[in-house]
Amino acid sequence: MRILVVEDEPLLADAVAEGLRADAHAVDVVYDGAAALERVAVNDYDVVVLDRDLPIVHGDEVCRALAGGETKVLMLTAASDVDDRVAGLALGADDYLPKPFAFRELAARVTALGRRSRPAAPPALTRAGIRLDPHRREVYRDGRYVPLSRKEFAVLAELLRADGGAVSTEQLLEKAWDEHADPFTHTVRMTILKLRRKLGDPPVVLTDPGVGYRIP
Repeated sequence: MRILVVEDEPLLADAVAEGLRADAHAVDVVYDGAAALERVAVNDYDVVVLDRDLPIVHGDEVCRALAGGETKVLMLTAASDVDDRVAGLALGADDYLPKPFAFRELAARVTALGRRSRPAAPPALTRAGIRLDPHRREVYRDGRYVPLSRKEFAVLAELLRADGGAVSTEQLLEKAWDEHADPFTHTVRMTILKLRRKLGDPPVVLTDPGVGYRIP
């Protein structure tokens, strides 16, 4: 998933981002509401983890801007009383998590929101002899376990979700990398090359010149 973390405590924001990246998500981080509005205007996010008490532009205003769209909002706040939670949900937040929180719970809530932001997927993705289990983070080809890096896993998942259709380099950058990825580098092509090598013969990730990559 592509996730935006909006939190004005840099240490907390960066820790949450690193934890989510360890789960193979592409994560951007900003520390105020104005920067958050700039990011959501140019990037498509599956989930925004949004602190309510933000400088410059309050988290409530950011939440209102996102309400009704496809992006899901997990609102964070230091206040934990019922009225405050109800008010946050009334603004358009999809879920609410009071501070302090356990990262495992935040990650589980983000995953649940991500499932709601896209069409339902089967527990495991299968095609052309490949089986990808997103929960166990395991990949097999014809019964053989294939160890993949986080980026290789994320790219393969996007290719499998396309159900035989081509996925462009731009789409892979959008879903598997964060905003710091340079679109003019060969990072996607190199990841595809490594993925092909690990999946083995016969080649299963094909290139459609000028279009992208697909698994037939």
